[in-house]
Amino acid sequence: MSGFSGILQLTDLDDFITPSQECIKPVQIDKTRTATGAKISIQEDGSYTQIDQFGAQQKLEKVEITLADCLACSGCITSAESVLVTQQSQEELLRVFDQNKTFKANNSPETQHIIISVSLQPLLSLAIRYDLAPNDCAAKLAGFFKGLGADAVVDINIAEDFALLENQKEFIRRFREAESVDGNKNILPMLASSCPGWVCYAEKTHGSYILPYVASTKSPQQIMGSLIKRWYGKDKSVYHVTVMPCFDKKLEASREDFSDDNGVKDVDCVITAIELEQMIEKSGINFRELTPSSFSQPWLKEDGDYFPCLKAHQGSGSGGYSDYLFMTAAKELFGVDVTEIKYKNLRNPDFKEAILEKDGKILLRFAIANGFRNIQNLVQKLKRGKSSYHYVEVMACPSGCLNGGAQIRPSNGKSSKELIVELEQLYLSLPCQNPEENEEVKRLYQVWLDGNESDKSKALLHTEYHAVEKMSTALNIKW
Repeated sequence: MSGFSGILQLTDLDDFITPSQECIKPVQIDKTRTATGAKISIQEDGSYTQIDQFGAQQKLEKVEITLADCLACSGCITSAESVLVTQQSQEELLRVFDQNKTFKANNSPETQHIIISVSLQPLLSLAIRYDLAPNDCAAKLAGFFKGLGADAVVDINIAEDFALLENQKEFIRRFREAESVDGNKNILPMLASSCPGWVCYAEKTHGSYILPYVASTKSPQQIMGSLIKRWYGKDKSVYHVTVMPCFDKKLEASREDFSDDNGVKDVDCVITAIELEQMIEKSGINFRELTPSSFSQPWLKEDGDYFPCLKAHQGSGSGGYSDYLFMTAAKELFGVDVTEIKYKNLRNPDFKEAILEKDGKILLRFAIANGFRNIQNLVQKLKRGKSSYHYVEVMACPSGCLNGGAQIRPSNGKSSKELIVELEQLYLSLPCQNPEENEEVKRLYQVWLDGNESDKSKALLHTEYHAVEKMSTALNIKW
């Protein structure tokens, strides 16, 4: 694996250790004890064998560290690029494809239905890499995955609509509670929860102090996982893959919170844009000449196949959370119709704010904070009680998800800044979708979630985040 997002590999943050330091996960290895000790021999295949004084040999098992182990640790997590990830790699995905082909050929009951959910940002990254229009790129990607053995390729847009609607309801509820006479003032600003790098940082660095501000709404990836596994796949065996713009989505998918009562994960494997490029290049296929195929909507009873028609959301390339919540909150809370939001850059273009003002009074103050430099400034303001924001869209990567740590790197002499501008222009060229006008979302609220405000809706579309206690080890000591 190529490692986690480069923007998170910071060595000046207290909760992250440098790549040169080793993981210190405690592991007990049962070995044969001898009075005189034993020798360790390295075999030709690279394995280790213990040899006692009588010549008896015992093969020692390698220690494997999974993503779940990382999430339970306050140590290296994002900077340890040598962590063994056994279920979140392109090699594992190709193995599953090959195995499933064998199962299908033998009519085995172990055959799985493989579904690929594709996020918009890596699709745009791929479109620029192969000089294709976004919809054509999506159709060829569907053909590529189906050629490998996928049963369906789906657009994650429906999950993004769910995420925006749930965030909007959560914000309105928090705002009204904070404004009430005996309300809890310590629930605003509401901070976005869709970026796993930022959430991980909040859990490990600031813990219980900052987590009450973080929205409980799941990210689109995990909402898609709930839809695919717990609605469509409730009566069948489904292997669910997502295509994402950052490596930290692998960590998110590995959280125990996002598994059912039997330990079955909502997302089985996450493949990033840069890994997808590697898969295409290794296959020797000319991606531009691939036969296009359709996207699917397997949650529909009727045939849901259609030629890809990608849509964006108004606002930032990270999903437009700030813009959508600002406009809907202005309307519902104050009866003000906002058609255009003007942001003012503060310290830099990645920290900007928008204000709704009426009769000289500020009604709403929203911000977008991208990158850890801006996140740290935001957190310090919160700690000093000097934050006046009602909502902040927080993303770990500068420029947000379009510049995710696992997006395809610039080529042909193009700079990173030029590539980001091109991605943003491509994003803005797509037609915008209003989540409230998505008829399929309205239907699923009723037939899947038993209504917008049901307990089932809260259970499947929301989650909890947990403070991670720091370990007291020599690695944490500041000299």
